[in-house]
Amino acid sequence: MHITRGKGKYRIMIKSMTGFGRCEIAKGERKITVEMKSVNHRYMDVTIKMPKKLNFFEAAIRNELKNYIQRGKVDIFITYEDLTESNVCLKYNKELAAEYMGYLAQMAEDFSLDNDIRVSTLSRYPEVFSMEEQTADEEELWQLLAEAVRDAADKFVETRIREGENLKEDLLGKLDGMLAHVDFITQRSPQIVAEYRQKLEEKVRELIGDVQVDESRLLTEVTIFADKVCVDEELVRLRSHIETTRENLIQGGSIGRKLDFIAQEMNREANTILSKANDLEITNHAIELKTEIEKVREQIQNIE
Repeated sequence: MHITRGKGKYRIMIKSMTGFGRCEIAKGERKITVEMKSVNHRYMDVTIKMPKKLNFFEAAIRNELKNYIQRGKVDIFITYEDLTESNVCLKYNKELAAEYMGYLAQMAEDFSLDNDIRVSTLSRYPEVFSMEEQTADEEELWQLLAEAVRDAADKFVETRIREGENLKEDLLGKLDGMLAHVDFITQRSPQIVAEYRQKLEEKVRELIGDVQVDESRLLTEVTIFADKVCVDEELVRLRSHIETTRENLIQGGSIGRKLDFIAQEMNREANTILSKANDLEITNHAIELKTEIEKVREQIQNIE
């Protein structure tokens, strides 16, 4: 069965939530066409439009789709044609005809009229004769429908995988860019503390001249400043989030929700770094870092 492919091969791939698949199968006088398309959605939302004759199979179709789709708003359009000449038969409703005859006889008696009803006249009365569509073999019809659904789903998933691989490569590149900003801020942060100490010492000497600078007081001021601008913890967590995102992208699977949560955490750390920044260079890199994170979050919205 096709379930093995869905649960095995496809589940380890990065998939976009945008996809399209189409399959048309004709066997004998029957033809089924299945089209699938999807866009982003937080959960799995499937809408199926198909002829009433196939409504009986809706639950089976939805169950089959679980092997291919975990998230996304999916619209499915199914058409069915049965060109066989023997699928319609003429039905004679004897009971209804007898009821008509009974009422006509009663009318003739009630109003002293001749009962001149003829077969040709009675046959034209509503529902005496009717055209009835023969019921197709459900098992045979399901086999045809299931084959079309699976083939369309295969093509649908393949388009999602192709776009998913493109998203993966783009995201890995953006993560490298984010790490470069993190590395710069990590290297720059200790320097601004040293620069602050030097500027503070120079300013004090300007004010008091050659008098000995109180090292303990100077150290206290520098320590307070260093504590206010320290972003070591934020950088460690941010670097960890970036590496976790990279690992998940490489491992594959249905990771969209998880990555979206991690991206929110990355944005929170970047906001803290920016709020503590007391240096133009760090501020510029923190802004660039936030911009890259927003781009990553947008791309992650497309991942299943």
